[in-house]
Amino acid sequence: MNYNSAKTYLLSHPEAIEDFPFGPEVAVFKIKGKMFATLGLRAEPGKDSQTTNINLKCDPAEAQMLRDIFSAVIPGYHMNKRHWNTVILDDSIPDGEIERMIDRSYALVIKGMTKKLRASLEISYSAQELYNNCAPEH
Repeated sequence: MNYNSAKTYLLSHPEAIEDFPFGPEVAVFKIKGKMFATLGLRAEPGKDSQTTNINLKCDPAEAQMLRDIFSAVIPGYHMNKRHWNTVILDDSIPDGEIERMIDRSYALVIKGMTKKLRASLEISYSAQELYNNCAPEH
């Protein structure tokens, strides 16, 4: 997965928007004003290339498990390292797994919303659209 395919997938989620509150280098993806991902390019030291990084929300046990399995998953850069992972998009993780991590981040953010905000989404969209098999735990 590269920057453009990650951006397209992030924006495919209901009511997802892209914002740049930290400047043009880092795109922030939000649902109802709540951040569920960041996406940025980082220059590789000593190289003419850039690496794409994505920060995703994760429950703490799963966050550690993913770090143990994938060397391209590290504690969230500039984030709460217990609840966020940084995923380096270097083609070492299958696209389907990255999509699953994105879906999980999106669902966790919805789960953490107030009942009123969550209900406004659940009235407008199916559970499949919102949670993509990541069951909410109300």
